[in-house]
This record gives sequence, C-alpha cells and structure tokens, in this order.
Amino acid sequence: MQQLAGTNMRDKETSTGLQTADINKIKTMIPHRYPFLLIDKMVDIDVETGAVGIKNVTANEEFFQGHFPDHPVMPGVLVVEALAQTAAAFVVFKLGDGAQEKLVYFMTIDKARFRAPVVPGDRLELDVRVTKNRGTIWKFKGVATVDGNVVADAEFGAMIRDK
Repeated sequence: MQQLAGTNMRDKETSTGLQTADINKIKTMIPHRYPFLLIDKMVDIDVETGAVGIKNVTANEEFFQGHFPDHPVMPGVLVVEALAQTAAAFVVFKLGDGAQEKLVYFMTIDKARFRAPVVPGDRLELDVRVTKNRGTIWKFKGVATVDGNVVADAEFGAMIRDK
C-alpha cells in the first residue's frame, strides 16, 4: 500500500488486484471542490481499462434546492459531469507523478442518454472505460448505475494539458 502525503489514509489494492482512491487522494488528482466535486471515492481502478467512481447522493446537495424542491432529482448533466470527473481522476491516476502539473479538460459529449432519475439516498456508481487514447486526447464510455440499474450513459472526450 502506498502512503498518501499529508494523511494516514491509504490507496488500497483489493484482492482482485484493482486499486481504490479515497476522497483525499481524489482531491490531489482533480481541482474540483465543494459544491462541484461529484465523486466521493474511486474503486476498481484498472490502469489499463478504467475505473468506477462512487457518488453518495444526499438530500443536502445544493442543486436540490432548485431541481426540484418538492421532488428532488439530480440533474442529468451533473451525472455526466460525475462520469467526466471519474475519467479525469483516472487519467491522472494512470499517469502517476507525470500528471502532477496537468489538468484534464472535458471536450466532447456524445450519445448521452438519461434513463432513470437519481434521487437523495442513491449510491451512484460511475463506470468509465477508455475507448481511445492518442497523445493528450482521451475518449471514454461511461455508464452510471444505481442498484445495478443504468440511470445514464454517454461517450465523452477529454484533453490533458499543463496547468
């Protein structure tokens, strides 16, 4: 296990050989912060293929104040953003120390589909898989699920650049 700088939390390797990253590690990989940091943890990180991000959706999310107060639903675009944040953290995780001075920018969204609402109390699983990587350009397929049911999916692209 690798010790994280400035904390006693650790990245873990699971019995399957896949790795995880807690919120402290995620904050070293992407610049997002409250209220726009939309992943709480990463699990099943396979540096060759992709990772799964976890977002625990609570009634305290700021966006529920207006979307919709009497029937809270997580905006679909934020579900896609959570997929993109998982992909960005994955890219930085994969590149390791070489990515310390890099940022991952969202470039494209294609074939986005929203299949079911995400509501307070849901545990959103954000599975992102690399479909193409050429230089600084990355392409992903992302599938968001709640309790094993697909709530959204999309294909999207990102670019890694110097800060």
